[in-house]
Amino acid sequence: MTSAPIVLLCLAYILGLLSTGFSWGGYALLGGGVAIAAATLWLPLPTSLRVLKAGLKPAIWLLAGVIALLATFYFHWRSPQPSALDISRFIPSPDRETQAQVVTVLGKVNSTPRLTRSEKIQFWLTTHQLNELVGSSDPLTTPTAKTHSVTGKLYVTVPLLQGTGLYPGQRVEVTGRLYEPQPPVNPGGFDFKAYLARHGTFAGFAGYKVKWPAGNGEESWGLWQIRRRILRAQIRWLGVPEGPLLSAMVLGSRAVDLSYEIRDSFIQVGLAHVLAASGFHVAIVLGLVRVLTRRFSERIQFGSGTVVLLVYVALTGGSASVFRAAIMGFAALVAPLLNRKVNPLQSLLWSATFLLLFNPLWIWDLGFQLSFLATLGLLVTVPPLIERLDWLPPTIASSFAVPLAVAVWVLPLQLYTFGIVSPYSIPLNIVLAMPIAALTIVGFISAIAAGIWPIAGSALAWLLYYPLQVTIATVEFVSELPGNTVATGTLSLLQAIALYLLIGMVWLLPWLHRQRRWLFVFLFAVALVTVPVLHARATVFQVTVLATRSDEPVLVIQDRGQVILMNSGDDSTARYTILPFLRQQGIGQIDWAIATHPIASESGWHLILDRLFVQTFSSQPLPLDNPSAQALLKKSIAQQGSYQPLTLGEALKLGSMKVELLSLEPLAVEFHIRDRVWLFLGDFNPSEQERLIATQRLPGSDGESPLQVLWWSGDRLTPYLIEALQPDSAIASSDDIDSQTADLLVRAEARIYSVARDGALLWTEQTGFQKILDLTENDSPLL
Repeated sequence: MTSAPIVLLCLAYILGLLSTGFSWGGYALLGGGVAIAAATLWLPLPTSLRVLKAGLKPAIWLLAGVIALLATFYFHWRSPQPSALDISRFIPSPDRETQAQVVTVLGKVNSTPRLTRSEKIQFWLTTHQLNELVGSSDPLTTPTAKTHSVTGKLYVTVPLLQGTGLYPGQRVEVTGRLYEPQPPVNPGGFDFKAYLARHGTFAGFAGYKVKWPAGNGEESWGLWQIRRRILRAQIRWLGVPEGPLLSAMVLGSRAVDLSYEIRDSFIQVGLAHVLAASGFHVAIVLGLVRVLTRRFSERIQFGSGTVVLLVYVALTGGSASVFRAAIMGFAALVAPLLNRKVNPLQSLLWSATFLLLFNPLWIWDLGFQLSFLATLGLLVTVPPLIERLDWLPPTIASSFAVPLAVAVWVLPLQLYTFGIVSPYSIPLNIVLAMPIAALTIVGFISAIAAGIWPIAGSALAWLLYYPLQVTIATVEFVSELPGNTVATGTLSLLQAIALYLLIGMVWLLPWLHRQRRWLFVFLFAVALVTVPVLHARATVFQVTVLATRSDEPVLVIQDRGQVILMNSGDDSTARYTILPFLRQQGIGQIDWAIATHPIASESGWHLILDRLFVQTFSSQPLPLDNPSAQALLKKSIAQQGSYQPLTLGEALKLGSMKVELLSLEPLAVEFHIRDRVWLFLGDFNPSEQERLIATQRLPGSDGESPLQVLWWSGDRLTPYLIEALQPDSAIASSDDIDSQTADLLVRAEARIYSVARDGALLWTEQTGFQKILDLTENDSPLL
């Protein structure tokens, strides 16, 4: 069989795995294979399609369709499922009594513990025993234990002091509570449940105590010790964050607990690849092996390179991108032994096929996708770019061509996944290309020296102190520049496919390169991304009620280009709920930010003002003895925005939005959204509700402004208040709604929603309220 059929069958297998995103995908590919086979057998094909017959018999096309269908079956067969003894079977059901919630899990740590953003230690635990503590919910007592043999992995988080000193391979007992991972309840949210499922895990564990069984105090040997040795050597004289950054540039951020501030800055400016072990790192490793073994035979070079590759893959944690680079590196080692040249494109395709045969779930791993797209860009786009830059010295031309080529092939996937782009990414990559390459090479030499003699590794790393400081300062400076990220909104799947079809046409059709035809393709691609966003900003009017764990109502109003955000919750709410939603919707600026609740030190407004420009900021009058609130005010003014206090009884208006504080303690806020009136009520006891009715300032009390939406905590509301309000819809922040109140609202013909149960809610004039969880992915008014 020639290479063309093999290439087709490999592509069919990969497309079959990608088609698992659709219930009918595999059968569609099978039908396509049958159709092409029939066409090549019986129909006369035009000249442009005769390539389908070139070395590809009808049987090959038919076989390709069958392989694509079988790939979908293989994917589902390999998808992890909890076994009969999986520890997730012991997650308490929501209606189960809470007395058996506390459990102790015995197992083995099988990952390097990492520090989370919430200052906890996270690690993966392979379980073998569960002790269910029955009879008490007090962790200070010793209740009766019921032992179960279990299997499966756990995603474990424990307090910082409890997790200090843990290492891979250690057997531990962790006491805490099992919980079920949840899918995203807000647009753009992180799918924690799917993330754990891809790792074969179906339960999380919030631990509060870690205990080492007797006889388990000594460290067992493992590659993690070499990793720790390298990290300690590079930190010794470099300090923090320079030392961890250098280690991450050598081993990848998966193997190094790098601070989130540094990690976020590099990601924000488009330098995430610097912290991810990839083909560049493997090329350096094999280059150093070649230099050290060049006096020996090809067999010795091959053996040395293979051993070093295996060790490096293990040290980095064995991500899909590293495996891909290692396989291609292995092919480069084998080629001299066989006196054959390596075809880079075929090597890339075969490595993808081999890895996906080994683990088909990697097809949906973002690191895997980005790694292969970036490598494809380097192989097919860098050479023509360097030809066009032949007037520059080769090194400089390469510095320009490499980031451009990678950006072209990675950008559509980046926009589809994150909906943001960094305008400074390509210039910064060009400027830092050679310095980062030099830092990484010296970092590798330092790591090798640290493995032999730590002091030597520390000395070599110390030479990089000032270059690393300059690199960090440059990245932080660029990350703080205005417009360092542009929110385009997440692309639909059809938009992403269309962009890759355009890129493929430019690659495969040489006539597009003539007479600057590629410029028209580029302009069409830009229009494909920007026109839907601009159209949406000019026409969309929608209100999104975000689901949060905070007592504050979080509301985003999009009114034909104007964006209003009410409340931010805490830092976690802002980071994982509000900002992802705004990115998905292509929102890069807030016209009016409203804080109806008092601002605390952990408020999410600090993060939001750091990331976005806020035109007008309104809040309750800021007390002089609240330094956090005063700092927030200064930050708002420093952004060239304006500040308007939200005063009791005084209505503020922006466009079609009007807000008025009816009460401060407890909080009652009335806001008009076009011709609809919403009311948010805080925790009012029955007597306070009666006093609120007596003020006659409630919506509906004058008979002229009927209330459409009532938003409250879910606690009891008096019949008199409901009768006075008569809302069309009622939104509860909690899923535990007072039954009497629910009955009264039903009698008042109000439709009841719960953001804790239903997830985020989307309201438009045409559809009314819709539950985000009921909408299909990427079903956004932007697109």
